[in-house]
Amino acid sequence: MRRRFVLEAVMVTIYGQLMAPQRPVEYVVPYTTIMELYDMVSSQEPIMPEPSDDAYVKAKIAELIAFFEDPFNRKKIERALSAPWKESPPVLVNDFVTFIVVNAMDNAQYGEIFDPVETELLLSASHYQIPVLTDQVEFQDKLIEAGIPVQLFDIDDFEYAMEQSEPIV
Repeated sequence: MRRRFVLEAVMVTIYGQLMAPQRPVEYVVPYTTIMELYDMVSSQEPIMPEPSDDAYVKAKIAELIAFFEDPFNRKKIERALSAPWKESPPVLVNDFVTFIVVNAMDNAQYGEIFDPVETELLLSASHYQIPVLTDQVEFQDKLIEAGIPVQLFDIDDFEYAMEQSEPIV
């Protein structure tokens, strides 16, 4: 049985444990978070505080971009872009990790409180009734303050989240 979570694409480059779970997991990734990878890898802004960590993460981002640009994977992802809320076929990363890219649509429902990416994460979690996995403390705080009925796990609690989330068949 697999577990499902919504997350930003960059999270799998920063947190290696997300790519090496103990059991199968499916990550629902809004397409806009894949597009953010291009900005992150070319930006002079650091992603990580330590220069060596930043260089490592940017190299991992470049690898993830290359993975998504592989013709076979790109074709799957492009299928999701034909309509709002359409999903890509499963993009297999390894024996335990699968990506589902979704063409999530920011409908401005949370636009006053959350940025567009955060809104797409929330809407995706609500649409699919699955938890969000994040490391963004401010996002977590805003979510709690707003009382939005979405389950949320901090990435530091990934193993716990794997045990707690509802399995899918």
